[in-house]
Amino acid sequence: MTRVDLREQVREANAALLTAGLVTLSFGNASGVDRAAGVMFIKPSGVPYDRLRAGDLVAVDLQTGASGDGSSRPSSDTPTHLALYRRYPEIGGVVHTHSSWASAWAQVGRSIPCFGTTHADHFRGPIPITRPLTEAELGASYEADTGKVVIETLDGLALAPLEMPAVLVRSHGPFTFGADANDAVANAIALEAVAAMAYRTLALEPEAGPISEALLERHFGRKHGPGAYYGQPDRDG
Repeated sequence: MTRVDLREQVREANAALLTAGLVTLSFGNASGVDRAAGVMFIKPSGVPYDRLRAGDLVAVDLQTGASGDGSSRPSSDTPTHLALYRRYPEIGGVVHTHSSWASAWAQVGRSIPCFGTTHADHFRGPIPITRPLTEAELGASYEADTGKVVIETLDGLALAPLEMPAVLVRSHGPFTFGADANDAVANAIALEAVAAMAYRTLALEPEAGPISEALLERHFGRKHGPGAYYGQPDRDG
């Protein structure tokens, strides 16, 4: 993928967050990475989604964090995105939103239980939540330390990042990721849906139990496992 193509993909990913109703005002951001070139493209800080053009995206060096072109300031969450890309080479896109349902779970400090197959189709278990950041982590390196606690949470699971492509940052909101920016957006949309379903499940039955492990594995595996058969085969090439 060329830089021009990646810029357009990341612009489309940011626009998709607005279309899906996952962002308000200029909250949140989507990014995509070109690992061969060692560069990440991310939404500029504070720019409304409906005015965003591909040329507005800020190129950030994956290793140094320096902005490579243009005069716009990159998203304030850039250090969090960089931390995830540096830690997990399989990640090609990262999304952060303050979507209502997922953020509600983050604000009360609760993971999202896996109650049914919709959840299991996308996430291989409960959506984890980070520990609170310490006072020291709320200092000058706050955004980088946010990435650190997301990584700490993911590394504590017996799962690959793309098996659990979402983490709730306590008192803040969700981060999702994927093989590319579009995949990260799809996971953000799925996360918001299952967050709403889980809330309603508990409203109907506060003692509801989680999905069985066998059913969870069946549904996750048929979409993402080595023998996946959901959808159409990739005919590229």
